[in-house]
Amino acid sequence: MKAVICGAGIAGLALAGRLHNVLGWQVTVLETSPAPRAEGYLVDVFGPGYDAAEVMGVLPWLRELSQPVTRTAFVDESGRCTASLTYDRLARSAGGRLLSIMRSDLELALRERLSFAVDLRFGTGPARIEDRGDGVRVTLTDGSTLDADLLVGADGIHSTVRALIFGDERRYVRDLGLSAAAFTIEDPVLHAELGDRLVLTDMVGRQLGLYAVRDGNVAVLAVHRATHPEPPADTRSALRESFQGIGWMVPRVLERCPPARELYCDQVAQVEMGTWSRGRVVLAGDACHAVSPLSRQGASLGITGAYILADQLGHADSVEEALRHYERIWRPVVSRGQRAARGGARWVVPDSSLRLRVRRAALELAGLPGASRLTGARLAAQRLPALDELATAAP
Repeated sequence: MKAVICGAGIAGLALAGRLHNVLGWQVTVLETSPAPRAEGYLVDVFGPGYDAAEVMGVLPWLRELSQPVTRTAFVDESGRCTASLTYDRLARSAGGRLLSIMRSDLELALRERLSFAVDLRFGTGPARIEDRGDGVRVTLTDGSTLDADLLVGADGIHSTVRALIFGDERRYVRDLGLSAAAFTIEDPVLHAELGDRLVLTDMVGRQLGLYAVRDGNVAVLAVHRATHPEPPADTRSALRESFQGIGWMVPRVLERCPPARELYCDQVAQVEMGTWSRGRVVLAGDACHAVSPLSRQGASLGITGAYILADQLGHADSVEEALRHYERIWRPVVSRGQRAARGGARWVVPDSSLRLRVRRAALELAGLPGASRLTGARLAAQRLPALDELATAAP
């Protein structure tokens, strides 16, 4: 059996490894970017995503590349700490099976685990798709063609495969009214000040997240409320305007913001679809069920969804039956995650002074002895079934 996977992100790489290593499929992975992407933000791997990474043998690499975050600190416009939460309580709420890792490092670990027999191509993608009933022909942007038994669109929230098969993305992408930009700067002074803390600014309508990474660098995730979903023409100017008036290290960070080609910038959005497959074409990961980067659960959902799709392809009587079973098992889980993320967005980036004060009060309570359930609220809201329950679920 042959599969073409569009997208060399988390879901695409996890699926490629599973299809080839376990099922023995011939796999080609297409990525429109000319090289692996270095930009990204901190993600959590927990629940069934952690279990799947362990089963796939990639967990040791993830542990080695993970970020040792021990505390989350909230600071106001002047840099004064308004709340602080220890990370071990959050880890305990996940049974200790939780790690935080840069998205680019997670992709690196998955990519390095691929067999050399997997054909990984950068700088090309689908231009035309023909579903032939018992297979798919894909015409690439370089003019060549590929024939396969299955085509998987794991090419993100702005999926080309989804657009070619299901139509305009405006029918499926749900804007959450926020814009996000992620980038990395070199700043040894700030790196030393951050230590092993994840520092989040605590204010209305905007949030800057800072965490120290390797080689004296600092990773930044800037989120602010936006009236237009399209990324601004000048990202650096837009960020400086959105975060003007804030002291502490914020002006220093934004002054070092790299040019647009070196950063991730997009709307904060979700993808909602009535069906994820048509014929021998199926969507995976953010292409069909993006939850938003603010939720920090997209990585776990991407890995787990890929595992379940491969599991069904290995057990069902036909490809079409496997695609139906995959969606029937996985859709209820991601739908719950999307609902939780929509409700949490207004608290991650408060839209009013009242909501900000309520969040500060909740964080103060969470810091009290015996309040560990509150500190684990993020994972509690994202509670996912165990991997063996999902992989063996009766469709």
